[in-house]
Parts: sequence; structure tokens; C-alpha cells
Amino acid sequence: MAVRVDLNISLDGFATTTDATPENPFGSDWGRLVDAYTSTRTFRERVLHDTSGEGTSGVDDKYAAAYFEGVGAEIMGAGMFGFHNFPDDPEWKGWWGDEPPFRVPVFVLTHTPRPDITMAGGTTFHFVSTSPEEVLERALSAAGEEDVRIGGGPTVVRDYLSAGLVDRLHVAITPILLGSGIRLWDDLRGLESDYTVTSETAESGIIHVTFRR
Repeated sequence: MAVRVDLNISLDGFATTTDATPENPFGSDWGRLVDAYTSTRTFRERVLHDTSGEGTSGVDDKYAAAYFEGVGAEIMGAGMFGFHNFPDDPEWKGWWGDEPPFRVPVFVLTHTPRPDITMAGGTTFHFVSTSPEEVLERALSAAGEEDVRIGGGPTVVRDYLSAGLVDRLHVAITPILLGSGIRLWDDLRGLESDYTVTSETAESGIIHVTFRR
């Protein structure tokens, strides 16, 4: 059992983008940031439910497959669920469609409590307003012998990193410069001293850096 993180970040450390519009809520920069991940065979199968076998199958796909392996519970912030975009819609069930890719209990940190939502495929969203440490205790209990993933966004991840609660951090560094957004690394000077750090470069040019305690 471990607490782990997987994030896509830019070369200058940003894990969010700022070019979203009402017509394009993710923005074109987001597409560039996650293109290598969303192009993988694993993403197409797990998230888009595309069983055609299309998609890349190299190093990026290896990490995409590992993203879903051995996870028993997930923690995410309100932004990752999509509350910021649909704050007043009681029917909003997140970005993830009728059958989200998580297939485990997902604990959403929010100041807007609401009833649990059970989705097709085994995902149940629980909306909680307690501290990150208390949420982690619930997630660890729900995960059993499997891992808990801190899914994001970067502010939530940084809270758990600052508290020393993350056992493994994997960042996929996309060689683009965003210049603004929310940076993962702010206020985390010396983080690497608590971990063994390895890196691997994919065919796409993405650099996969892994911090293991």
C-alpha cells in the first residue's frame, strides 16, 4: 500500500493552463500539455472506451497503464471534479462521463457537500470537507491493500507533498512553456532529498521523472 501521485506538467512546472474559454473549457494549452498521455492506447481504452487498439504503445503507454494499476481509492480536488465550472448545477457528475475511468471510491475535497454519486463501472464519488489528512485516512481504509492516488489538481497534490504524505510522485514533463497557471513546485524546495529520483525519456519527448521514498 502506498500513496502516489501522477501529474502532467510543463517544462516550467505548471500543471494547469489559463487559456480556457466557455466554448473550449479545457483550452488549447491543456491539449498540448496532455497530448502524449491522451494519445496512448491505454488512455483510449480506459477513458474513451475505444477498443480498436489505436493509440501509442511505447514508453508513454507504459506509464499510462501504470497509472491505473493497483489503485484502490482516489483523492481529488473540487477543480479536478469540475465544481468550479458548474458550481450551481446539482446534476453535475464531473468531467468523466457516465462511466468514469477510476472504478474505485473517489473522495472529492470540496466546501460544497452533496450526496454520494455512484457511477457505472465501479466509481463512487464521495464529497468531503475535512482536512487532507482525515480524507487520506478514509481513502486508505477504502483502498484495503491497494494504493491511494492523489489525483490532483496541483494545489491538492502540493498539500500532500508538503505534509510528507506521498510515497511516490511521477511527473510527465511536457517540453512546452506555459508561463502561467498553478505550478507544482512552489514552496517545495528540497523535496528531492526525501526521495530516490529516476527519469526516462519517451519517444514523444516527454520526460518521466519518478520520486520514490
